[in-house]
Amino acid sequence: MAVLLSALLVGPYGGAAPAALASAVTAHSAVSRFDPGAPGKGLGVRLVDAPVVRRKDPRARTGVVDHLNPGTTIRRRLEVSNTTAEPLHVSLYAAAASIEGRTFTFAPERTPNELSTWTSIEPREIDLAPGHKRIAWFTLDVPPDASRGERFAVMWAQTATMPDKVHNVGLASRVGVRMYLDVGPGGEPPSDMSIEKFTPERDATGQPRLVAEVRNTGGRALELSGALSLSEGPGGLRAGPYPATLGVALKPGDVGQVVVVLDPRLPNGPWKADLVIQSGLVKRTVSATVVFPDAGVGQSVLFGGNRLLLISLLLALILVIATGVYLLRRRRRQANPAMA
Repeated sequence: MAVLLSALLVGPYGGAAPAALASAVTAHSAVSRFDPGAPGKGLGVRLVDAPVVRRKDPRARTGVVDHLNPGTTIRRRLEVSNTTAEPLHVSLYAAAASIEGRTFTFAPERTPNELSTWTSIEPREIDLAPGHKRIAWFTLDVPPDASRGERFAVMWAQTATMPDKVHNVGLASRVGVRMYLDVGPGGEPPSDMSIEKFTPERDATGQPRLVAEVRNTGGRALELSGALSLSEGPGGLRAGPYPATLGVALKPGDVGQVVVVLDPRLPNGPWKADLVIQSGLVKRTVSATVVFPDAGVGQSVLFGGNRLLLISLLLALILVIATGVYLLRRRRRQANPAMA
């Protein structure tokens, strides 16, 4: 007999991606669908409290995104719910997470890291009757000697069905709240990003998509969402908005790709493309005319720093050529005074 740890990593805006040999997880308020016969029902967890200064930030309502000075302690509430028809025994704990390969990645089982060791949840074990909820408290205690930097973890609610005489395989499921904690004296580093370019493409099946290159230019990690609207198409057509594929997380300085998959019946264009990329309160919008290729990769559109850099390089090249032509003519005149 064995216990199977099934995996579902759900991003902050509802996107899902598989993860091997882990438990069902959603990074914010969530329901773990560990009963295939009961779609939408399971174990849920959500934040009850958000700091007043972050009430307008959608990320603060679903995850911990605080900036704290060393030596600070905070205490807030979690709500754990059971929407199944069976009683659940639930374990509550914090475990390590990281951003790897531009994806928020949770560590297996109860792997600790610095942030998880600063986090405690009470009570650690609860029993939930069908259809019931219960409040738990988490305490985050930052040591006075904590070094500057951003750390990542997940606060988990986990339940398990063990193997029995009828079932040879048990199933463990967990849902969680993501933690992005920035530590350092003084104010919080600003969050910012730039959309550097986007490229119209068609994949091997002919499906059109727009690929945007986004750079984290701020001092906090970002989780990206977005949408693309198309207008002024052939015959005045409009299309969208189309949601961006979720799951892209960027540490400061990182560059990642956000992909928007479009309707396969979409004409090539030209189209006026309006793209919005957002992380919490940080929102950036770009617009340009695009034409989707019949196949493969189309013409990229540059924005912001990339466009300015290209213009600067072209101007510098023109200046170098003009200077070279002037010096060549001057040398020829000096070599042949009769031509002067």
